[in-house]
Amino acid sequence: MRVVVYGAGAVGGVVGAMLHRCGHRVSLIARGRHLEAIAEHGLVLERPGESERLDVEAVGDPGDLDWSEPATVLLAVKGQDTDGALAALGRVAPEGTAVVCAQNGVENERRVLRRFERTYGMAVVCAATLIHPGVVQAHFAPVTGVLDLGRYPDGVDATSSELAEALSAAGFESAARPDIMRWKYRKLLHNLSNAIEVLCGPAGRGSELARRAAQEGEEVLTAAGIDVATVEEDLERRGRLVFGEAGALSATESGPWQGGSTWQSVVRGGEVEVDYLNGEIVLFGRLHGVATPVNAVLQRRTKELARSGEGPGRLDPEGLVSEIERSLS
Repeated sequence: MRVVVYGAGAVGGVVGAMLHRCGHRVSLIARGRHLEAIAEHGLVLERPGESERLDVEAVGDPGDLDWSEPATVLLAVKGQDTDGALAALGRVAPEGTAVVCAQNGVENERRVLRRFERTYGMAVVCAATLIHPGVVQAHFAPVTGVLDLGRYPDGVDATSSELAEALSAAGFESAARPDIMRWKYRKLLHNLSNAIEVLCGPAGRGSELARRAAQEGEEVLTAAGIDVATVEEDLERRGRLVFGEAGALSATESGPWQGGSTWQSVVRGGEVEVDYLNGEIVLFGRLHGVATPVNAVLQRRTKELARSGEGPGRLDPEGLVSEIERSLS
């Protein structure tokens, strides 16, 4: 396949690198010091027990690529960067280009579909890190992640099946699913704890605060009439990777797993995608008359922390629960 990875950060960089290793024609779209490092030295892929430098094409804009041959685009930018990426892509990519949203949240597919008819969702379970320019880390082994995908809003076709086959051969578990958005909504509920990890540190993911955020999310999606993959389905699909022998979050040459995508954004000093995670629950709550005080506070506080430039993990989950309870009194 010819694959263009738009947003060659942690997940995008790992997926692009693994496909490149498997012989597919991969082009990366990156930016800043990360792009400069890849252009000068190649992309370094670190996996548990190994490190490999890959000579993969990398550019800063889709206009720098040749679009005369068909390509499948893996859109792997954060939600706040989707519109800018689509504007740039729309200037050069043919209308029939397949665009796969390898992103957190559930709003990106709607935005892509306005511009590209062949829109796909991808539910990403992949522990990946980008802290050092030019170096991406994959922490799961021997299976690198679970990357199921399907047409948006539903269905499968030759492209989704071909890409799932390519990803499976490259070291992921991947299946073409006709109901991919059910799985992305379940992933959204998991991602509600991203903000808690940023605010309170990794231990916050198992706190009462996290339980309340998830419960709010479940109630809102039920009120909205949205079909969500069940907890049991989710555990069966990703449990072996995340909780089994294959799922140990192993250290790589550059160090151990430290935090998820939102945590990494804060550490790098970038914007956070919380408006499309906790903010999505807040939006659905307002549309359907369900109060969402927990996710509203998490949304606001995470944006404040990101703007402040302070490091993550400075707040106490119990203190945030008290703050939420005071806001309700």
